[in-house]
Amino acid sequence: RCVADFQLSIASVTEDNSSGCLSQDLNLQAQKLAEKLKCDAVVSGISAGPGTVNFTINRELLAKAVLQQVLKEGSEYGVKSELFSTVPRQKAVIEYSSPNIAKKFHMGHLRSTIVGNFIANLKVALGHEVIRINYLGDWGMQFGLLGVGFQRFGSKEKLKSSPLQHLFEVYVQINKAAEDEHVKELAKDFFRKLEEHDEQTLSLWKQFRDLSIEEYIRVYKRLGVHFDEYSGESFYQETSQEVLKMLEDKGLLQKTKKGTGVVDLSEKKDLSSFSTVMRSDGTSLYITRQVVDLAAAIERMNKHQCDTMIYVTDKSQNNHFEHLFHILKLMGYDWAERCQHVSFGLVQGMKTRRGEVVFLEDVLNEVRARVLENMASAKTTKQVEDPVETAEKVGLAALIVQDFRGLLSSDYQFSWDRALQSRGDTGVFLQYTHARLWSLAQMHGSEQLTDCNVACLQEPDAVSVLQHLLRF
Repeated sequence: RCVADFQLSIASVTEDNSSGCLSQDLNLQAQKLAEKLKCDAVVSGISAGPGTVNFTINRELLAKAVLQQVLKEGSEYGVKSELFSTVPRQKAVIEYSSPNIAKKFHMGHLRSTIVGNFIANLKVALGHEVIRINYLGDWGMQFGLLGVGFQRFGSKEKLKSSPLQHLFEVYVQINKAAEDEHVKELAKDFFRKLEEHDEQTLSLWKQFRDLSIEEYIRVYKRLGVHFDEYSGESFYQETSQEVLKMLEDKGLLQKTKKGTGVVDLSEKKDLSSFSTVMRSDGTSLYITRQVVDLAAAIERMNKHQCDTMIYVTDKSQNNHFEHLFHILKLMGYDWAERCQHVSFGLVQGMKTRRGEVVFLEDVLNEVRARVLENMASAKTTKQVEDPVETAEKVGLAALIVQDFRGLLSSDYQFSWDRALQSRGDTGVFLQYTHARLWSLAQMHGSEQLTDCNVACLQEPDAVSVLQHLLRF
C-alpha cells in the first residue's frame, strides 16, 4: 500500500494544542490547510488526513534522488546524512553478555549478547569509538564449592576435552554433596585461600577461567560477536576495599544492628531506601556485588575517559543499576549521569526436541538442524556449496530477528514455527531476500551503474521500497 512520503501533524503546529482541542477541529484545520497549499515541481500531491496534512513527492524526482544518493554513497548510504554529520563523535564503553565462568553459555545470556552487539555496531556505524567489554562472573563463594568439587569429582582429561560440560557435571555433583556441613566448610576454606592468593588454589581457578574464555570465544564466533576486553569481578577485589573506605570517609556507609553495611538512598535519610554493600554470615563480613560494580565503573572511567557507559542486562537488574548510579552520584562522580542501563525482557518457552533448553549451543545446533531439514524438503532450494554453513547463517538470522521483533522491554514467547517461517518478518525471509537480490546483482554483472531509468519505478511496490530507502 502506497502511503504519504511526509506527514504534518496539525496538533504540533496549532496555537491551541491543549488536550481539550477536539479531533474534528484538528481535522477541519487539516482540511483548510491542505486546500491552501499548492503543489509544485517537488510536491505532486497534498491531502488531508485525520489531523494531518499529507505530502506526496513527485515520483520521478523521488526515485532519482534516492537512487542517485545510493549510487553515490554505496555502503555508506544512510550514515553520511546531514543529520548524522552534525552528531558529535563520542567514546562509549558498552558492557554486555557477561556469563558466569566455569558454566556453559546459558541461553539467558543470548539477549544481552545480541542486543549489546547491535548497540555497539550502530554506534560504530555512526562514527563513534566503542569499547566492548565482557564482564565475567568469575569470583565468589561458588568457586570455593567448584574447587572442592573438582578435587573430589574432577578429571584433568575431561577438563581438557570438554571443559565447561565437565565443570557443569562437577558442579551438579558437589551441590548435592554440599548438604553436608563439612563440605560447606571445605568450600569456604577453598575460597579463603583464593582470596589470600594461595598459589595452587589460584592456579586451578585461573585454569577454569582461561578454559571458559576459550569456549566462549568459540561460541561468540558463531554469533559474529567479539570483545575488546574480557574483564571480571575478580579484577576489582582490591579496589573494592578502596571503594568501601571512600564510602566510609564520605559518611555514606552505615552499619545496621545485624552488622550489615548499607548506603542510605532515601531523600529523608530514614533508610526507607538503601543499598547493601556488606553482608554478614554471623562470623565474617563480605562485600556485595554492588561494591565490586562501583569499583569497576570508577576504574573504567579513569582508564577510558569515555563519554558514556552502557550496561546491557535483563530487567531483573533494573534496581541494581538504579542504586549503582545513585551511589556514584552521592560519591561525587558527576559522570554517573552519563551511565545508562539498557534492560530487556526474558525469553520464555524455548525448548528443543529433547526438552527444556539450558545452553545456547543446544539452541544454535537445533536451529541449524531444523533449517537443514527445511532446505532438504523445500522444492525451491538450490544446490549450495556448503549446506551446513548456509543453515548456520540462516538459523542465526532466524534467532536474532525473532528476538528483535517485539518490544525490547517485554518478555516474549519463543516459537520455533514462527522463527523458521519462510514468509513475513522473519530472519529466514530476510536471508532469502538478500540471496535473491545478490543473485540478481550477479545476473546483471558487476559493472558500476552511473545513471538509472526511473520510469519503471512508479508502481506502488516500487514506491514503497523507495520510501523505505529514503527513511533509512
